[in-house]
Amino acid sequence: MRKLAVEQLPDVCKELREDIVDELSVNPGHLASSLGAVEITVALHYVFNTPDDRIVWDVGHQAYGHKILTGRREQFCTNRKLNGIMPFPSPLESEYDTFVCGHASNSISAALGMAVATRDSASRRVVAVIGDGAMSGGLAFEGLNNVSSSPNDMLIILNDNDMSIDRAVGGMEKYLLKLDTNETYNALRFKAARWLHSKGMLEDDRRKGLIRLSNALKSAISHQQNIFEGMNIRYFGPFDGHNVKELVRIMRQLKDMRGPKLLHLHTTKGKGYKPAEKHATIWHAPGKFDVDTGERIVTDTSNEPPKFQEVFGKTLLELAQKNPKIVGVTPAMPTGCSMNILMKAMPDRAFDVGIAEGHAVTFSGGMAKEGLVPFCNIYSAFSQRAYDNIIHDVALLNLPVVICLDRAGLVGEDGPTHHGAFDLAALRPIPNLTIASPMDEHELRRLMYTAQLPGKGSFVIRYPRGCGVKLDWECPLEEIAVGTGRKLHDGDDIALLTIGPIGNDARKAIAQLEEAGGPSVALYDMRFLKPLDETILEEAGKRFKRIVTIEDGVRNGGLGSAVLEWMCDHGYTPEITRMGLPDRFVEHGTVDEQKRIAGIDIDSIKEELLR
Repeated sequence: MRKLAVEQLPDVCKELREDIVDELSVNPGHLASSLGAVEITVALHYVFNTPDDRIVWDVGHQAYGHKILTGRREQFCTNRKLNGIMPFPSPLESEYDTFVCGHASNSISAALGMAVATRDSASRRVVAVIGDGAMSGGLAFEGLNNVSSSPNDMLIILNDNDMSIDRAVGGMEKYLLKLDTNETYNALRFKAARWLHSKGMLEDDRRKGLIRLSNALKSAISHQQNIFEGMNIRYFGPFDGHNVKELVRIMRQLKDMRGPKLLHLHTTKGKGYKPAEKHATIWHAPGKFDVDTGERIVTDTSNEPPKFQEVFGKTLLELAQKNPKIVGVTPAMPTGCSMNILMKAMPDRAFDVGIAEGHAVTFSGGMAKEGLVPFCNIYSAFSQRAYDNIIHDVALLNLPVVICLDRAGLVGEDGPTHHGAFDLAALRPIPNLTIASPMDEHELRRLMYTAQLPGKGSFVIRYPRGCGVKLDWECPLEEIAVGTGRKLHDGDDIALLTIGPIGNDARKAIAQLEEAGGPSVALYDMRFLKPLDETILEEAGKRFKRIVTIEDGVRNGGLGSAVLEWMCDHGYTPEITRMGLPDRFVEHGTVDEQKRIAGIDIDSIKEELLR
């Protein structure tokens, strides 16, 4: 591509955009974000000497064009499929992928680390491309703070499309929309900086002083203060992020400029495909669609149970209508987690805080301290970023915050960066937390009702992505006694203890074994990881010589470990087999494929019970 003339690059962009649209119409993935970053992608690889120069993408779902340009065009049809190319950039897959970027806001910190590590290499350049609302994350600002104080020449490209998945929110996003810089001023400043540098008059201390002086003069003239330049980071923009020839010109000017600098680009999410431009949230990951008509190919789900997310959203509104203390909080995922249902009905009682999981939890803790009952909904994998906040700002005071962990367990095509694998094991040691996982939609509704009752303290409910098992999901809202499970099936040979929706697979496995004359298995739905139902455990310890536990979280530290500890502490010595996710990252594929790989699918359960 670098052999082409600049005038040919718009055609490259057009072809790249067509590739993305055509492929994602039949093999679903993250469409709108990658369409919006096409010109940035082409300009970066045209100007910079990749892979020797480092490009750190943030977030990864804007990087499909990058994958296609860097040797994976023929393999792109396998994107997100088992044994195919990875859903997000990863150095494990390509030398052009410099860092893992399944979550948001890490690019500036990672790129700064690379810039410092390679500062003795005069030829290597480091670029961070941060977009899709990732600048609202606290880690991005921690990185910016360090960028301004560490010697480096890195370039930060802010791909500003006023979006994350839903429309971006917060003061920072509004600030970016208003930010402006005069192009004539920047051109003059370019020339002055190059002249001073050529005369040896721009060493670091003097350069920083000149930056501060020029920033002060510009603020006085334009009556505008710039947060980036206030941190001694040169700011350029905003520019049109879809003018690839202009982007090449600007990047060439910035490429060899000393010191940290930020290039602010305005882009349109879904650019080049009208349906995606018009409804960027829907077309973030639209599933299959007809390229010509723009019609999404939606499977008829009228005879299928609703998604857990839909049940959550409708139940939350139902509870909020009865309990005026209930509020909703989500970090940038109102549509994905169905918090938008409450937002539409009661906009003053639902808060989208942007991509800021730690803040979401502490914000919820502050509201709970003053008498409200926040339902804080975070995708399980993303809640890992709020671990300290859960401990320090919620559990320590046993505040009545209901932390709803969406997408718990295996999530399918998004792969290991998005699996909700660690929540049970990570949260179990924390005092004051009640931790529960519903087996079906009825249990989800009852647990949500229970969690908002007075005196329940800090409460965690984790549930999976996708559909449940109940067509008649609208059951009465009834309290479940905390720390109680239930026996679903009696048996004599083996006690099978499960938590969460994996219990439905266990029930099917037992039914198939019974038909085949297999062992007699008692099935217990534990419901709570903490506190455990000690009545069930005592019964299992006394009656059975063999106990099997199953969970859709990591095997080490979760339900199985908790049962082992309890049996040991109480003097019971059954043979215990723990089934769960292995001590390795499970790669992308369908959920059924991942269950089979992890050994927790129905056939694996039957084999273990027979063994």
